[in-house]
Amino acid sequence: MIKITTISVLFLLLSFESIGGAYDVQWKKATNCYLKKQYDSAVIYFEKIAKNNPKNAEVYYNLGNSYYRLNKIAPAVLNYERALHINPSYQDAKDNLSITQARISHSIQSSDAIFFIKWWRSITSPSNASLWAILAAIAYILSLATIWIRRYHKRISLPFQLPGILIFICVCSMLFAFKSAALYMTPDKAVVFENDAPLMNRELKGKPLSLLPEGTTVIINAENDLWAEVTLPDGRSGWVMLEQIKKL
Repeated sequence: MIKITTISVLFLLLSFESIGGAYDVQWKKATNCYLKKQYDSAVIYFEKIAKNNPKNAEVYYNLGNSYYRLNKIAPAVLNYERALHINPSYQDAKDNLSITQARISHSIQSSDAIFFIKWWRSITSPSNASLWAILAAIAYILSLATIWIRRYHKRISLPFQLPGILIFICVCSMLFAFKSAALYMTPDKAVVFENDAPLMNRELKGKPLSLLPEGTTVIINAENDLWAEVTLPDGRSGWVMLEQIKKL
């Protein structure tokens, strides 16, 4: 069941007074429009809120709900995906995304990715950027501490390889942090916004490899001025026009 949620009064009170007041007014208007089934107006207000609060998962969640009520599948999917990009553990957004995707005609069923691809996507999730940065800092400090102990406190026995291991952990953690942060700043996902969008081969010639239904979520691998190379939920790859997709 598609659900609507509200921002708590405490959250509004903790905001700056002027900004919080405007936010409160817009949120109330958006919520009232939604409850009155004036979904077009709710979309307008939620879009304004999202523009000023691009890191608020709940705004995108409710925006997705509004588009869903208007039977606009692609915008609904896009905004649920945006909510999950900010907060991957947002269960209501996951549930409503699944409901919305079930309404896609001739939807492309996802297949299990190869284990190391799933592992890489998991550890470089945008939500892990801070965790990896903290781990890198801790490993760096510990490596300096072990070097100092070995130099000035030789009575304390430490494994010879320990500083090198800690530095290796630090470097790997920094790489993961940079990758996660990059995915957060520039998401690699997009949603198809045109029904039967042609998926072309690398040469961009001949018949389409497939026709993509509106609302399909794809992963962008590369792009140029007009085209993007994407991976479909079932693992197939091809090229689609940038004007036919919208990035998270």
